[in-house]
Amino acid sequence: MSTVLDRIRVGSAPDSWGVWFADDTRQVPWERFLDEVAEAGYSWIELGPYGYLPTDPARLADEVARRHLKVSAGTVFTALHRGPAVWESTWEQVGRVASLAQAVGAGHLVVIPSFWRDDKTAEIIEPPELTTEQWAQLTRGMERLGRAVRETYGLDIVVHPHADTHIDTEKHVERFLDATDSDLVGLCLDTGHYAYCGGDSVKLIETYGERIGYLHLKQVDPEILADVVANGVPFGPAVRRGVMCEPPTGVPALEPVLAAAQGLGVDLFAIVEQDMYPCPPDKPLPIAVRTRAFLRSCGA
Repeated sequence: MSTVLDRIRVGSAPDSWGVWFADDTRQVPWERFLDEVAEAGYSWIELGPYGYLPTDPARLADEVARRHLKVSAGTVFTALHRGPAVWESTWEQVGRVASLAQAVGAGHLVVIPSFWRDDKTAEIIEPPELTTEQWAQLTRGMERLGRAVRETYGLDIVVHPHADTHIDTEKHVERFLDATDSDLVGLCLDTGHYAYCGGDSVKLIETYGERIGYLHLKQVDPEILADVVANGVPFGPAVRRGVMCEPPTGVPALEPVLAAAQGLGVDLFAIVEQDMYPCPPDKPLPIAVRTRAFLRSCGA
């Protein structure tokens, strides 16, 4: 048995049940997700796509509490590299999610940069590399967002490096962190996305530990990833091929990641996310049960 990871709060998310969209007939109903995530032994969840779970705060609070669950975060997608012109529409979306997250006791807002590919068609819609001016818009915009979210909703933003976005590789993640105020902008380290993009999660925790505000636990299948990289496969089709796999069968090994995170000496959420959109409705629960047992064996 590993060291007890008493600073790590383990949870799961709708993503681990194949949920990517607010309303999609290929996804399990939200009631089933809540029932099964509790049955699997998790006590924390994320909201997932806004509108998947009930958006009435009183109803959501009741549904979550009845299953002895708590909410750690909401999630938003942003395109702040496009500059002040998108602020108003961004803030409108953020307001919906952040107010709901705040109302049900969450402390974080996970912020994902916009995709440079269309997430349904995989068509390339923007250059994968930002210009110097766009980097400045992105970093200043994230700082503005961090300040506004904290002042208005009392939540901390954690920016999520993600495949097929402008914050993905080690080079891009470090550039982003070096250019943003640590007091305003934290990082949500997704171990799977970072590995998918060639990064080393343990190294990132050891190098930028003070920036790590949140974890997503995920693994990639190295053989499928090698094919994905060699053939330039977009993220959506890569997920359908099974590039994100059940722990502990993939990389990175989660034990050293969790040990490094524990070593930071702060309380951190570690939310399991195994991208499986779309998947058969009976597939997620057994995986979730096994994954929770595996994390217990790691001390979490």
